[in-house]
Parts: sequence; C-alpha cells; structure tokens
Amino acid sequence: MVAHVVILTVVMLLAGVFGGLINYYLLNQNNKDTAAIARCLVVGVGASFLVPVVLDMVGSNIVVLSQSDSSKMLIYTGICLIAAIGSRVVVTNTVDRTMLAAESAKTSTEELRLQLKQLQDAIVPLLETETERDDTLEVSNLELDSLDVSSTAVLKSLASGRHIYRALHGLSKETEFDETDLQKSLSVLVGKGLAGRVNGGWGVRWYITERGRKLSETLV
Repeated sequence: MVAHVVILTVVMLLAGVFGGLINYYLLNQNNKDTAAIARCLVVGVGASFLVPVVLDMVGSNIVVLSQSDSSKMLIYTGICLIAAIGSRVVVTNTVDRTMLAAESAKTSTEELRLQLKQLQDAIVPLLETETERDDTLEVSNLELDSLDVSSTAVLKSLASGRHIYRALHGLSKETEFDETDLQKSLSVLVGKGLAGRVNGGWGVRWYITERGRKLSETLV
C-alpha cells in the first residue's frame, strides 16, 4: 500500500510538472513574463494533487482500483494531466487580472497627474496676485515698446477685469476685437510671459502674470 501511495505521488508530481510546462509554452506565445514558468509549475502540481480529493468527493474508487489494474493507473495519470493542464484557466485569469489592475492603476495615475497639473496651473495666478513679493519686478520700456496696439489693449483688459481668469468671449466683448485676432494677441502676451493660459473643467481661461500686471501699471 505504501509503495502504491509513492507511485501515485510520483504520478501526480510528474503530471503536474508536465501539465505546467504545457501551460507555460501555451501562455508565453505572446506573454514574456519571466515568472510565468514557476507560476505554471506550482499551479499545475497543485491541481494534480487535488485530483484524489475530487475523486473521493464524487465517489470514484479509481485510486483503489489502480493498485491492481494498470489500465486504471493510466486513466488516473491522464486525469492528473488534465487537471494540471486545466489549471491554465487559473493562471490565465490571474495574469489577466494582474495586467488589468496594472493598466487601471496606470490610467488612474495619469489622470491624477493631469488633474494635479491643472490645479497647479490654476493656483499659480492666485498665489502671484495675493502674495506680497520681497523683490521688485522690473519692466523695461523695451518690453512696452515691443507690444503692438492690440496686445497692449488686451493686457489692459486682463489687468482691469474683476475676474482673475478671463474667458475669450468676455475679452472679445470688452476689447471689441475679433476672437481670432484676440487669440493672436494673447499668444504674443503668453510668449512674453505677460499672460498665461489654463485649461480646467470650465474650459480655457486667460490670466495676467505678475510681470504683466507690473507692465500694465505703466500704461496710460
């Protein structure tokens, strides 16, 4: 009896290893996971050793019959191999869940990073406006002379409005500029560091920077 148990153990072990190797080569056609072989072997052997428990639960006596009937032993070996290969479903589901969780975490991280960036961009103008600076920003006449009439008018509008963040439509009504020309002037101001742009949940908004505010104070 002891010898038979040893034979069954060897059969389950070999069937589990062989089934695990089959699963490994099937799974790694498109998957380059280096830890897959160990996972497949462990799951395959584990599934193979569960065969006696399942057979006992369904009332099968093939384990006992295999002691005196070699054909039953062959059938038992096949069952263990089927169980080991069938464990591929467990391995595949585990890999899929892991990859799905990793992809979801990556997407969430990117969304959070974007939201933090948008929040940071939106807070900077508020901090610049409400914070007293120790250093004095110097604006030169050269900066003033480099602005055309429309850019100067837009800068005045940004500085004089009661809102820190200005919508393109509101600026267009206030300056009486076409929105296309207005965007060109805003681009000039942004390029010179006199204005900025944020894109939040409310849409695109424009604001004046501290340097732009200093320059606007010199305008008549």
